[in-house]
Amino acid sequence: MSRGRPREFDRTDALDKAMKLFWQKGYTATSMNDLYQAMGIKSPSLYAAFGSKEDLYDEVLQHYEQTVAPLIWGGMDSEPSPKTAVAQWLARSAQTLTRSGMPHGCMVTLSAVASEGNDRLGARVQQLRNGGVELLNARLTQAQEQGDLPASTDIDALTRLYVSIQQGMSIQARDGASCETLLGVARMAMALWPA
Repeated sequence: MSRGRPREFDRTDALDKAMKLFWQKGYTATSMNDLYQAMGIKSPSLYAAFGSKEDLYDEVLQHYEQTVAPLIWGGMDSEPSPKTAVAQWLARSAQTLTRSGMPHGCMVTLSAVASEGNDRLGARVQQLRNGGVELLNARLTQAQEQGDLPASTDIDALTRLYVSIQQGMSIQARDGASCETLLGVARMAMALWPA
């Protein structure tokens, strides 16, 4: 049996609150005081549970990857039609990036933590961004192998095109674009699918 005082907070709830704050304000602009207030945790408890602000942000990125990213990327592998998979990914992006109760845009896309002087967290964010690129690239490669894309298609360029559109949707969402507006972008983007 473990001894000592039990934690006075729910870790998942605390991570949700920290995630929203980092997502809205960014790493540097979020102060420890902001985190104490948002998470409802006193300083000693926060440090005991999460370590430093840097460690907390890293755990928040993992939390985002487990809770929010599947809302956008879920189905990319399971949908039989690669074109439908990409269309659904863009539509889910429009819906998730503008959902109520959460900051708009994508926390990972909008993160500037590397330019804020934190190389370790910057590399982690870049790893997450590159993971999305790799996932989409694999799906488009599969589409080409199945004959759903012409053999002449530059898969790397097509991957970057669709990722750029999706990342642009994130910025547009942060700037106030509605879900309907972004769904229109998603539909228009599918017109770029090589015939």
